[in-house]
Amino acid sequence: MFKIASLLLLAEVYGNALGIPRKTVSSRVFSDSKKLQGLHDGADIVTGRFNAAVMWFSANWPDGAEWPEGVERPAVAEVAE
Repeated sequence: MFKIASLLLLAEVYGNALGIPRKTVSSRVFSDSKKLQGLHDGADIVTGRFNAAVMWFSANWPDGAEWPEGVERPAVAEVAE
Protein backbone atom coordinates (compact mmCIF):
# COMPACT_ATOMS: atom_id res chain seq x y z
CA MET A 1 0.00 0.00 0.00
CA PHE A 2 1.29 3.42 -0.89
CA LYS A 3 1.46 6.11 1.75
CA ILE A 4 2.48 9.74 1.69
CA ALA A 5 5.67 8.63 3.46
CA SER A 6 6.46 6.43 0.43
CA LEU A 7 5.96 9.36 -1.92
CA LEU A 8 8.22 11.55 0.21
CA LEU A 9 10.86 8.79 0.23
CA LEU A 10 10.73 8.56 -3.57
CA ALA A 11 11.18 12.33 -3.77
CA GLU A 12 14.12 12.25 -1.35
CA VAL A 13 15.95 9.41 -3.12
CA TYR A 14 15.26 10.95 -6.54
CA GLY A 15 16.51 14.38 -5.41
CA ASN A 16 19.61 12.92 -3.79
CA ALA A 17 20.42 10.87 -6.89
CA LEU A 18 20.32 14.00 -9.05
CA GLY A 19 21.67 16.43 -6.44
CA ILE A 20 18.61 18.67 -6.57
CA PRO A 21 16.55 20.18 -3.71
CA ARG A 22 13.03 19.13 -2.70
CA LYS A 23 11.45 22.23 -4.27
CA THR A 24 12.98 21.33 -7.66
CA VAL A 25 11.71 17.76 -7.40
CA SER A 26 8.31 19.12 -6.41
CA SER A 27 8.25 21.42 -9.45
CA ARG A 28 9.09 18.53 -11.76
CA VAL A 29 6.50 16.17 -10.34
CA PHE A 30 3.64 18.52 -9.48
CA SER A 31 4.45 21.77 -11.30
CA ASP A 32 4.28 23.22 -7.80
CA SER A 33 7.50 23.87 -5.90
CA LYS A 34 5.70 23.84 -2.53
CA LYS A 35 3.64 20.63 -2.79
CA LEU A 36 6.25 18.19 -1.42
CA GLN A 37 7.05 20.50 1.50
CA GLY A 38 3.35 20.75 2.23
CA LEU A 39 3.05 16.97 2.27
CA HIS A 40 6.10 16.79 4.52
CA ASP A 41 4.40 19.27 6.87
CA GLY A 42 1.18 17.21 7.03
CA ALA A 43 -0.90 18.36 4.07
CA ASP A 44 -2.97 15.83 2.16
CA ILE A 45 -3.20 14.92 -1.52
CA VAL A 46 -6.01 13.52 -3.68
CA THR A 47 -5.64 9.94 -4.88
CA GLY A 48 -5.37 10.77 -8.58
CA ARG A 49 -2.58 13.26 -8.04
CA PHE A 50 -0.79 10.85 -5.70
CA ASN A 51 -0.96 8.01 -8.24
CA ALA A 52 0.19 10.29 -11.04
CA ALA A 53 3.19 11.33 -8.94
CA VAL A 54 4.23 7.74 -8.21
CA MET A 55 3.91 6.88 -11.90
CA TRP A 56 5.93 10.00 -12.79
CA PHE A 57 8.74 8.83 -10.52
CA SER A 58 8.66 5.35 -12.06
CA ALA A 59 8.85 6.73 -15.60
CA ASN A 60 11.56 9.28 -14.77
CA TRP A 61 13.71 7.37 -12.28
CA PRO A 62 17.42 8.23 -12.61
CA ASP A 63 19.67 5.61 -14.17
CA GLY A 64 21.80 3.91 -11.55
CA ALA A 65 19.61 4.97 -8.61
CA GLU A 66 17.99 2.17 -6.63
CA TRP A 67 14.22 2.30 -6.19
CA PRO A 68 13.56 2.39 -2.43
CA GLU A 69 13.03 -0.98 -0.80
CA GLY A 70 9.51 -1.50 0.46
CA VAL A 71 7.95 0.90 -2.06
CA GLU A 72 6.04 -0.84 -4.83
CA ARG A 73 7.07 0.39 -8.28
CA PRO A 74 4.45 0.57 -11.05
CA ALA A 75 5.38 -1.49 -14.09
CA VAL A 76 6.46 0.40 -17.19
CA ALA A 77 3.30 -0.76 -18.99
CA GLU A 78 1.18 0.77 -16.21
CA VAL A 79 3.03 4.07 -16.52
CA ALA A 80 2.48 4.21 -20.30
CA GLU A 81 -1.30 3.75 -19.98
